[in-house]
Amino acid sequence: MTHRARVPHALVMMLIVIAAAVALTYVVPSGAYARTPAGLVVPGSFHVIPKDLREGLRHLHTSSDTLAYPANPIAIVTAIPAGLARQASLVFMIMFVGAMFGVLRDTGALEAGIERLLALARGNVYLVAPVIMILLAAGGTFLGLISEYLVLIPIAVVLAERMGFDALFGTAMVTIAAKIGYLTSVTNPLALAVAQPLVGVPVFSGALFRAIVLAVFLPLGIWFLLRSARGRRLISNQPATFHAERLAGRHRAVLLVLLASVVVMIVGVRSYAWGNAELSAMYIVVAIAIGLVGRMPADAVAQGFLKGMQGMLLAGVLVGLAAGVEVVLRNAMVLDSIVAFLSSSVAGKSPTVVAVLMMGVQMIIDVFIPSTSGKAAITMPILGPIARLSGVSGQVTVLAFLFGNGLMNTLTPTSGMLLAYLAAGKVSYGSWIRFVLPLAFVLFVLSGFALLVAVGLGL
Repeated sequence: MTHRARVPHALVMMLIVIAAAVALTYVVPSGAYARTPAGLVVPGSFHVIPKDLREGLRHLHTSSDTLAYPANPIAIVTAIPAGLARQASLVFMIMFVGAMFGVLRDTGALEAGIERLLALARGNVYLVAPVIMILLAAGGTFLGLISEYLVLIPIAVVLAERMGFDALFGTAMVTIAAKIGYLTSVTNPLALAVAQPLVGVPVFSGALFRAIVLAVFLPLGIWFLLRSARGRRLISNQPATFHAERLAGRHRAVLLVLLASVVVMIVGVRSYAWGNAELSAMYIVVAIAIGLVGRMPADAVAQGFLKGMQGMLLAGVLVGLAAGVEVVLRNAMVLDSIVAFLSSSVAGKSPTVVAVLMMGVQMIIDVFIPSTSGKAAITMPILGPIARLSGVSGQVTVLAFLFGNGLMNTLTPTSGMLLAYLAAGKVSYGSWIRFVLPLAFVLFVLSGFALLVAVGLGL
């Protein structure tokens, strides 16, 4: 009898990744680009910085502009609190999302609302899943919603299980839609407002071509998920019947509070530049409001709040561990070296080759710098001029950036948000990769083809 090789626990896997990052600092030369006061890279300014390997092994040192040190082996553990501190606001936001969901779950409104939805749809997954995925993809591609969807993962898992499917199906329903929306970014302000000006094209220009790509990619993602539905169905003795009873008054009030919180969240992020701290505060307020309108005793609200936070503890820790990888590489001053090496591999080739290579470069860099805006600030000023010299427009450079960023953020274990999604859905990273890899490969091929079309059209 053969056994499938077990994928290590997510925490063990992230420790392995951090250890690999530490080893990489001894192999990759240190170097740096000059930067503008705004923090943007100055093209052509990369210079190698001497590195003292022996001292790096002996002691913990801080690299400078004149002398760099590799990461001391002890950085495998010191990078963990450093990464948690770096992403503290996101870690706490994730935990408060869990707290809000814990209170919501204890009101019983979530199960009642899902029961009502499924009764109206007669439990038809081929109706429910596409509608949800279209709405989520629209939020990602037009508004740049991605971290905000973390709160929906537990709800999607409950919905999937009520239809007779496993947690992976529910998690994938949100994740695939969100990632395809972000990958195409028709008018995503978070990605486009940073990337497009850096290559000299108007913000939101090229939206029609990206909308066409979305119209191809999203149906493919929906088909992929529904095709897997048969294999993801749980064996259950529970009859597939749904009762269309009217919701109780307190349940309707709880769901209205939840809906209003989503509207407030979108307005706050888009109009008032809310960050993780403001969103965390909002989730606390929403949890209290849900408890009040749900007529829960104060002690029950507190217990649900803490239980929900505990459920998100793993997600928060994984985000910190993922940030630890970047901390190790940045402290040893090898991040810019990696970017410089990969960027040089693009220069001097034909426009079609350059366009596809840029997507590949962005995918590799995404492993080390998962942040969309951070990656744009570093890579766009470098790749933009290289692309222009090769006859590739700024618009295509942005497309390559979006495709590479979106594709790899669906796969890489250094993406804190992906790990948070999976932890919220209680899905292992190994199960996710085995599930989504075929879709990711097809999207990679189609993305390369879309870049060739864009070059051919002179976009």
